[in-house]
Amino acid sequence: MTTTTARDTQSRTAATTTAPVTGIVVGASRIVISFLFGFHGLQGFGFFGGIDGQGGGVPFGSFPGWWGSLLELVGAVLLLVGLASRPAAILLSGVMAYAYFTVHAPMGLLPLQNMGEPAAVYSWVFLLFAAIGPGRLALDNLRKR
Repeated sequence: MTTTTARDTQSRTAATTTAPVTGIVVGASRIVISFLFGFHGLQGFGFFGGIDGQGGGVPFGSFPGWWGSLLELVGAVLLLVGLASRPAAILLSGVMAYAYFTVHAPMGLLPLQNMGEPAAVYSWVFLLFAAIGPGRLALDNLRKR
């Protein structure tokens, strides 16, 4: 015989009432973060001040700069619309981890010292999206139906 306590009922009620809100907040966060990250990718191609603040871009085909910028831009667009969002988020997390350890970490141990805070934060946020999914307002949700 199963008994339900008031505490169990309250926790189930809280979970069902916050689930729709959580999906919307995750989806909105995914959209905003990927939108901002897309600008980061475009900088590698010379947009928005470029990589040097003077409008300079990474030389075509150079590794890792040009390819990293391409991956950032394509991944940001996929994540923005919520298409293949988990694989895109894993890819972007890896791109940002690679950027942190190869570009920033050699300049100092801590992100405050090596100006790697954005790379570290993006890496962890994308890993979070890979783990929890795209939330609401994603094309992935249409494919499931």
